[in-house]
Amino acid sequence: MDINIANTKQLFPILSRAFFAGICIGIAGWGFLANKTIGMFLFIFGLATVVSYRAKLYTGMAGFVTSWKDLWELLLLVLPGNILGCALVAWMTTFSPLPLHDAAHAVLQSRLTVGPLGCGVLAIGCGILMTTAVTFAKKGNDFGHWVPLLFAVPLFIHCGFPHCIADAFYYLTGGDFVLANPSVLVCYASSVLGNFIGCNIPRTFVRENTVN
Repeated sequence: MDINIANTKQLFPILSRAFFAGICIGIAGWGFLANKTIGMFLFIFGLATVVSYRAKLYTGMAGFVTSWKDLWELLLLVLPGNILGCALVAWMTTFSPLPLHDAAHAVLQSRLTVGPLGCGVLAIGCGILMTTAVTFAKKGNDFGHWVPLLFAVPLFIHCGFPHCIADAFYYLTGGDFVLANPSVLVCYASSVLGNFIGCNIPRTFVRENTVN
C-alpha cells in the first residue's frame, strides 16, 4: 500500500472530494425519495455535478483503477468519504417534512427481498452504466459526450440496479430499518462488489476505455 497515512496533505484533498461527491449523491437521492418518478431524472444532478467538479465518487473511479495504490485509495478513502457525505445529507433529512424515511424503508425492503446475490448481480448493471457515462463525459464538454450520462442515470434507477453510494444514503436515512434488519447490510456489501465488477466490464471488452 503506497498511501502514506501520515501525509495529511495527500489525504485531505482525496477525502474532501470524496465527501463532496457523497453530498451530491445524497442530495440526488433525496430528490428520488421525495418523488421517485421525477426523482430518477433529478438524480442526474448528482453524477453531473461529480463529473463537473471532478469529485471522487466510488462508481466514477472503480472502472479506472490501474494499481494497488488506486485500489486502496478507492476502498479506504473514497468509499468512506462518500458514505460520510451521504451521512450528512441523511441527517439533514430529519428536518424535512417529506416522508423520506418511509420511502427509504421501501427501497431497503426491496433490497432485502432481492437478497445479497440479487443485489450483487443487479449492481453489475449499474457499474457498467456508470463507467460508460463517466468515460464519455470526461472526453469533452459538448452535449454529445454527456448524452450517455443523461440516459444512464434514469436507466439504472428504472431497472432497479443498486448504486452503492446512493444506497448508502438510503441506508442512513432509513437507519431504523437497518437496525431492525441488520442482514440488509450484507446486501449493501454485495452491491459494493457488484458495482466494482460492473465498472470494470467496459474496459475488459473495449480497450480504448482509458480515461484517467
